[in-house]
Amino acid sequence: MKYKLLAASILATLSTSAMSATYKLEELGGVDGAKFNYVTDVSENGHIIGLANGLYKLPIDISYIDFTDDSYLESAYDTAEAQYELIDKEITFTLDDIANNDAVNTNADAHSFMVSFLTGRSTDSEYQKLSSAIATVYSSEGSTEQVLFDEQSLDFDGLTRSTSNLLNAVTDDGVMVGWGSAPYEKTSFTQTDEDEEETHFLRDFISRAIVISEDGVKVELAPEFDDYGGISSANDIIKTANGYEVVGTVSTDIAVDPLDDITDNCDGEDEPVSDCVEAYNRTYTKGIFNKRAVKWTLDSSLNITNTEIFGLSATPEDDEDFAFRSNALAINENGLIAGTSDVRYNDVLYSMPVIFENGEVKEFIDQDDDWRTGQALAVNNNDVVVGYAAKRIDGTTRTKFFYYDKKSDSVVFPTDYFSSSSSLANDINDNGIVVGEGETDIYNTSTRRREGFMYTIGEDKVVNLNDLLPCYEEDGETRFKYTVAEAKSINNNNEIFGVATKTVEKTDSFGNVVVDVDGNIEYESIAVAVKLTPIDGSVEECPAEEIEQYERQSASFPWYALLLVPFAAARRFFKK
Repeated sequence: MKYKLLAASILATLSTSAMSATYKLEELGGVDGAKFNYVTDVSENGHIIGLANGLYKLPIDISYIDFTDDSYLESAYDTAEAQYELIDKEITFTLDDIANNDAVNTNADAHSFMVSFLTGRSTDSEYQKLSSAIATVYSSEGSTEQVLFDEQSLDFDGLTRSTSNLLNAVTDDGVMVGWGSAPYEKTSFTQTDEDEEETHFLRDFISRAIVISEDGVKVELAPEFDDYGGISSANDIIKTANGYEVVGTVSTDIAVDPLDDITDNCDGEDEPVSDCVEAYNRTYTKGIFNKRAVKWTLDSSLNITNTEIFGLSATPEDDEDFAFRSNALAINENGLIAGTSDVRYNDVLYSMPVIFENGEVKEFIDQDDDWRTGQALAVNNNDVVVGYAAKRIDGTTRTKFFYYDKKSDSVVFPTDYFSSSSSLANDINDNGIVVGEGETDIYNTSTRRREGFMYTIGEDKVVNLNDLLPCYEEDGETRFKYTVAEAKSINNNNEIFGVATKTVEKTDSFGNVVVDVDGNIEYESIAVAVKLTPIDGSVEECPAEEIEQYERQSASFPWYALLLVPFAAARRFFKK
């Protein structure tokens, strides 16, 4: 979106941007071959994990496609051709080029077209599955990929690139937890009473929790109930005197209604059983599995020594045959666990922030204040929980960040950027400093720019992290090129880790620089992982930015918007 001149002038009048040198920003480096890079967690000892998205040169398998008889593909090509005409650009490939001339490996437009087409058919098991997001581990040299469950492809060189991959938390000695999906395998299937084989892409499970040692040893945390693969995810981990404690969620059974549908219809006659089951998992709002918060206890060798399943805040009634869910998202050194659970309010079910303690599930958000959903995302060692809750504000559902002090049993929703700004808290350190993100674009009512914030309990003031950065680059003339879009983690040294956006030369799906029809280089906003370190300095007033700068920064976006199918979640805000 471009700001109109009047809007930009009003903005400059309302608030002159105060920026400073009280924090130093450093890029953490990224994975070679990926456009976007993010942080998901940081340990006190400096272990950093994250993810990268927008992989270049995703492998495309066309061997199973009948290019002479695929109406979906033909329709997609016609649409692409029309879009090219709208921008006065000539399309550079045909379907025959893809089928017979290796265009997906030699023509970036053809490759991008096939990636877009396959992404659009992500729920159709007769087409290859792709995921452009990978888990990463940072070091002083940058970041490297951490493979979770993906495997080498039988159809092309390299991994299948068909799995979800997410690392959520890391301990002081570098042990990581997260979750991933099984790789899709190309499988032949023949319908009952038919002779012609069909090709389907199928997988063994949707989600599986995993623990990985610093030197790469992997341990799956499988659910006890694993029919049709089951479900598990690991969201947080702490180191203990005897090993580790990991929290997350597991499937406990299949709810009555979806089980009836599966029993009646997933018989393997017209479609593969696993494909049918996954279709029902997508159909039901809460999925097919009943899921419960869980704590795994592991010894120092990562052997599971105990598994504790937690319950729900809401008690299912006899006629409620759909899935119920709770999820543990964070744990501190005192063993306090925070997360979410289905709760009942005025005979309606909601998913709300809770804590799990002494076998009980405790709500702490007052729903009489119209809060209708939310999550507890982090907890410090002083038993202060942070997260978000949502309510209708000015006719639209908005999230607001909170902190809950267990010792005083009090909840505070601090004032954020403005009354209808959505905000959420991602982390809190033991100094009582909360970090997160909030909407700053007051003029746009739909997709709004988000910027990272810092909030210190007791000071009652949200500080935009961009106001704590330099006005200019080192030359003293060029505007500072970074906008902090999200503050993801903060350690006890008050170092903040998160995501910033910056404008760079635009690249295609091969990683080549893109030019327009006149040969001019195009530009785009990308996400980069950053570290913000406190330094001596003072806040200085920066001149109002020119309108072009606002246009450029309007490309800033929340990093999670980049997570494509099959990614549906990320630490910890997006855990279901």
